[in-house]
Amino acid sequence: MATHDSLRRSFVRFDTFRVDLSSAELFRSGVRVPIQGQPLQVLRVLLEAEGKVVTREQLRAAVWPQDTFVDFEHGVNTAVKKLRQALEDSAECPKFVETLPKIGYRFIVPVEWVADEIRNDPPPPIGLIALSGSTSVRPFAAEASPQVTENTVVPNAAIELVSTRLGGRKRFMVLSAIAGLLLILASVIYLRRSHLPPGSAAQRRVMLAVLPFQNMSNDPGQEYFSDGLTEETITDLGQLSPEHLGVIARTSAMTYKHTDKSINQIGRELGVDYVLEGSVRREGGQARISAQLIRTSDQTHLWAQNYQRELHDLLQVENELGTAIARQVQGNLTQRQQVDLSKAGTMDPEAYDLYLKGRFYYNQPNPDAMKQSVGYFQQAIAKDPDFAIAYVGLADAYSMGNLFGAYSAEESLPKAKMAATKALALDPSLAEAHAALAMEMSHYEFDFPGAQKEFLRAIELSPNFAIAHMQYSLSYLAPMGRMAEAVAENKKALELDPLSLTLNALMATTYMLADDYEKSDQQYRRTIAMDPNFPLGHIYFSFLLKITGRYDEGITENEKGEVLSGSSPEVAAAKAASIREALHKGGEKAAWQKDLELLMEKVDRPPQESPGIIASLYALSGDKDNAFQWLDRAYAEHDGMGITSLKCDPGFKNLRSDPRFGTFLRRMGLPQ
Repeated sequence: MATHDSLRRSFVRFDTFRVDLSSAELFRSGVRVPIQGQPLQVLRVLLEAEGKVVTREQLRAAVWPQDTFVDFEHGVNTAVKKLRQALEDSAECPKFVETLPKIGYRFIVPVEWVADEIRNDPPPPIGLIALSGSTSVRPFAAEASPQVTENTVVPNAAIELVSTRLGGRKRFMVLSAIAGLLLILASVIYLRRSHLPPGSAAQRRVMLAVLPFQNMSNDPGQEYFSDGLTEETITDLGQLSPEHLGVIARTSAMTYKHTDKSINQIGRELGVDYVLEGSVRREGGQARISAQLIRTSDQTHLWAQNYQRELHDLLQVENELGTAIARQVQGNLTQRQQVDLSKAGTMDPEAYDLYLKGRFYYNQPNPDAMKQSVGYFQQAIAKDPDFAIAYVGLADAYSMGNLFGAYSAEESLPKAKMAATKALALDPSLAEAHAALAMEMSHYEFDFPGAQKEFLRAIELSPNFAIAHMQYSLSYLAPMGRMAEAVAENKKALELDPLSLTLNALMATTYMLADDYEKSDQQYRRTIAMDPNFPLGHIYFSFLLKITGRYDEGITENEKGEVLSGSSPEVAAAKAASIREALHKGGEKAAWQKDLELLMEKVDRPPQESPGIIASLYALSGDKDNAFQWLDRAYAEHDGMGITSLKCDPGFKNLRSDPRFGTFLRRMGLPQ
């Protein structure tokens, strides 16, 4: 017979609901209600209060310890909202959970505690030892078998709360029970892992997205700092255990800046298993960074931490973030991986600040921003000549500056090579430096074997580097005519950066270069549907339409693209009308000739048009002699952007039967 001192309470009943304390489940009329994690923990704390007010500070202590969760206000509001949804309750007319503004919450219906055995002691404060985001073990996890890692620890906050509320033998019994539970759970996880077959779902590569860090400084001028920290965190995490962990690239992650979408929705849209979100507050020479890891399937907060650091220690924070997340998601890092994370940094806070400003402007696709980016990277290097990733940024800015017309190829690409080479001298493991060097080899030197070697090294070092996959596709595989591989590499890039408009458009371009015009059409339309105001989507699509005989529709698309690019509607309409008139009078070749005439009016005005593009327009209009003359000029001016894909570019299809075309391919080092 059980005594009064041996109570085990198994259920809580209220209204038509029942909470199973052993399995951490909520039922309504016998049907399970989907609720997990913090909302269920909040419910349990409210139930234990049995009609008394639970202050927000008490909830913070029970569920969100201050040292592990920075945005408590958002967290508790979200948890209570989800709890009300599960109970079909409302804040305006509460049936279960009453809000006391600026004070807390109260559960307002009678509660019945159902025990297996009976005793007179009051119930222990179970909710107050519920784990916060700072640990791996969660009593209210959704799975039947809780997830525990080898690094599971009893949270200090939980132990302190138990110690202050229980004395002597009771405290020893509770702590022993916690330790025993952890041992049992760890054993279960070990057995589950040891019996996993090769290739099982548990061994697949999981996907992580780093959402933009919120700027908590109340200063819009600090956006570069929070954005830069986001990008650097993505880069660092992308190098961790890449065979197990895929990290969504910056472009897709940044689309969720200031979003009101739920974690679950973001997870579905990006196809990720986990999300890292956080905030940063910069004050003087210090920065306070908060981060939390959330599982998207049930929005459970698995881990969270605050960091208060001097600016020169920010790279160490990224190292700590990477180590903690890798342990939560896939286990421990090797010593080599931990060391790699701390490389390439600087001890000079001013240099790091200038570097972040350089990255901020680099991510703005226009000529002026590219020049500002170059300037900030140069200043960062002047502050710290051994700052390796600043040289990478400089190489990227010069390369992108050439693409956006800020610099000619001859003016910028040799400088990009010098910067990338210096970065690799300081740290040979920088994937971005290898990729930057590969782009210079492909687009300036036409050294395709050298480019291949550097692209493959970049991908080997950082398989999560989406841009490297895209560059390898379009700057080596496509020029070599290896189109199936080019398509596959671009698909890898899109998996890592699914919301990048540029990568989506380039995926369509890759299909076009592979002569798969149907898939190219579909992909261009998909890109435009993602953002109808993306100018390059319309401009690239217009070329596909024209070369597939839909010239009139192509003229319309190009007009849209030019207006979105900054041209006045009147100028764009006049240009479209003149080309359309030429088309109706003389056919497609006449339309290409008119396109060429309008382009040639700008050739001698900076920024100069690509001689490779001019060569393709001559080829499409039927003027082969001028086409080859401009190809020679493109080669002399190292116009890799215009002629690297010469072999498969449909803009040069009229030249393929000419013997001079094969000669030119050999000159460039391209296969015939």
